[in-house]
Amino acid sequence: MAAELGIDDVQAQTQPADKAAAIRALQAGGARVAFVGDGLNDAPALAAADAGLAIGSGTDVAIEAADVVLMAGDPAGAVTALTLARATMAMIRQNLVWAFGYNMMLIPVTAGVLYPPFGVMLSPVLAAGAMALSSLFVLANALRLRRHPAALRRGARP
Repeated sequence: MAAELGIDDVQAQTQPADKAAAIRALQAGGARVAFVGDGLNDAPALAAADAGLAIGSGTDVAIEAADVVLMAGDPAGAVTALTLARATMAMIRQNLVWAFGYNMMLIPVTAGVLYPPFGVMLSPVLAAGAMALSSLFVLANALRLRRHPAALRRGARP
């Protein structure tokens, strides 16, 4: 399977402490490590990994040690989780740019910065209404994640 996926370094039949040590060695080399596991012996590795993904049908200890629980019990859900995580981070960046850009433009206008040179001033009441619209825009933008192709596959939800 590893050769088919193009994975060169494979470790199998390892003890729990050895799994965690292998993860720490990869991290020491600068790698960011995700680990998918389902059993009691996977808990130390799940906790040591940058992203620990537990199979939902696994043991309670593994589920507690993990950062993400794949409820469907399918290891392929790790790809869906990674895809949704990247889309979520992109959405957070978009919303931050929108919110900060909006505030950087309209707060000075509301404070009267444009009044002396151009006679333009925004009423605080209109600014408050525009702020509410900005919040609605951020919310609507975030809700687009529900229609993300990865979220629609296998019933995943962000």
